[in-house]
Amino acid sequence: MTRTLIVTGAGGVGKTTVSAALAVAAARSGRRTLALTVDPARRLADALGIPGAGNDPVTTPEPNLSAAMLDSAAAWEAIALRHASPPTAARLIASPYFRAVADRFPGGQAYAAGEEMLGHLESGRYDLIVVDTPPAQGGIEFFTAPRRVRSLVGGRILRWLTGARVPGRRAVYRLTARPALRVADRILGTPLLEEVAEFLLDLRETYDGVTRRSRRLERHFKASLTIVVTTTDPAPLREARRFFSVLPDVASPPAAFVFNRTLPGSWAGAPAPPRDGPLEANLRRWAAEAHRQAEARSEIEARYGIEVATLPWVAEPPTDTDALASLLSGASGLDKLFS
Repeated sequence: MTRTLIVTGAGGVGKTTVSAALAVAAARSGRRTLALTVDPARRLADALGIPGAGNDPVTTPEPNLSAAMLDSAAAWEAIALRHASPPTAARLIASPYFRAVADRFPGGQAYAAGEEMLGHLESGRYDLIVVDTPPAQGGIEFFTAPRRVRSLVGGRILRWLTGARVPGRRAVYRLTARPALRVADRILGTPLLEEVAEFLLDLRETYDGVTRRSRRLERHFKASLTIVVTTTDPAPLREARRFFSVLPDVASPPAAFVFNRTLPGSWAGAPAPPRDGPLEANLRRWAAEAHRQAEARSEIEARYGIEVATLPWVAEPPTDTDALASLLSGASGLDKLFS
């Protein structure tokens, strides 16, 4: 049975690097692992040495490890082909409004990533899939996207605009609404209204398939392991806290709450240097930062009753699989993750 490990958190906290490191660790433990990233910066491919990855998984130099990176446009084309008849799918793919849904609708990229995850998950080709989520809303959007897209293709506004989903609805539209829209478009000097109406009717056809698949995706979210990655900087920590208010409705409790770029705890209790030069001032600043980080971790543990994990601060980000594995070797609180 394939397991899923979803790594979430705000942008800029090293989430992509953590995802890659966890995928390497799983592969080295003997699991057939897929690292799936939706980060448009494509840093995961650089770290794994596979710059040409796309929606189709490619093997990496690391044994047991494959990687895929979301191509949102291709993913939405696959959604159209999967959930609509061939003629309707062709019209949707050619429609600029469909492209706008893929690119600009809140949760559009996240839902495409979820559909890709679901396809790989149900293929049975892997023991573990590590998913690097989009940073939008601190990663929360990835979990709420199925409901949002379901509302888009089956919501009240679309039902009102397209009418009841009954056989022959398109034929009725062509006999009644289309002539009126053509008259309006001639007045406007553009075929805008007719094109929008055609698009909405086509989009409505995907409702049944999208509904079934999005609900399956939500069930998998509940069964997945979730890791929340943050730093002690105020903005990402605020996003991480917000995740706990949304989490019970959309996903399983976190398997780990990870503080990345953690300074050694011993630095916080280091005695103040007797001198007062630039070096001593710098050491005091590092000690103060280490103390602040320790307090932030203690606050999270007390508030949510969860044991936090830590990953050490490193001077240079990992750029190959050995460096990624080394990053985890200095971690605490993640040793039972794959047990």
